Amino acid sequence: MKGRIRREQILEILSGSHAAAGLSELGRDSPKKIVNGLFSFLYSQDEIIKWRAVTFMGLFVRDMAEGDMESARNVVRRLMWNLNDESGGIGWGSPEAMGEILTCHEGLAREYAPILLSYANRDGNYLELPMLQRGLLWGIARFSETKPHVVRGSKSHFFPYLESGDPAVRGHAARIVGLIGTMEDRDRLSPLLNDASAYTTYFDHQCIQRLVGETAREALSNIEKELNKKAKKCLS
Repeated sequence: MKGRIRREQILEILSGSHAAAGLSELGRDSPKKIVNGLFSFLYSQDEIIKWRAVTFMGLFVRDMAEGDMESARNVVRRLMWNLNDESGGIGWGSPEAMGEILTCHEGLAREYAPILLSYANRDGNYLELPMLQRGLLWGIARFSETKPHVVRGSKSHFFPYLESGDPAVRGHAARIVGLIGTMEDRDRLSPLLNDASAYTTYFDHQCIQRLVGETAREALSNIEKELNKKAKKCLS
């Protein structure tokens, strides 16, 4: 499919049941055009469309970076600008997209992971709005799935979020601690084990509802599994 890519084309594909195949066909000639078109859908009120835009932003920026690293950097910078007070906007969807992009591309992760993590640091580029914190912590949790060693040095940034008044913020923070934490962090997660507050997250290409306590239990289990793996390595 060549020529001008219209927003309506992208929306139709994101809304359909074969989004991956449709966008791949549409973006075969120009991943840059697809990425530019996806930006507006990061603000979508339709959760599925928004999250698909996040997912495909990661994939297409990865492909773009392989042939034109500077253009890929510009995409990340644009997301950063959206989170800047001077932009005049709020930056909905930007931290999620940034986390997905850095998960998908090693080179971009090396350059921009410190900036992504700085948004969670009260002494850094701290994002104050809980709604933005939800997206930020989701993005960092996603990044932590593949690169926990990069996030581990910033572990202390996430402890205050475990006491947030927003269930989604508490849940995402618990997931991060479970991915990067150690046994000494169990006491920080324990107060959340009976937290019956529900929140919505995006996992395995689906919007799902979870309980904070459920996520905290999984986080503790993950920490214990990692400890057992290390113990077995030491004994072998």
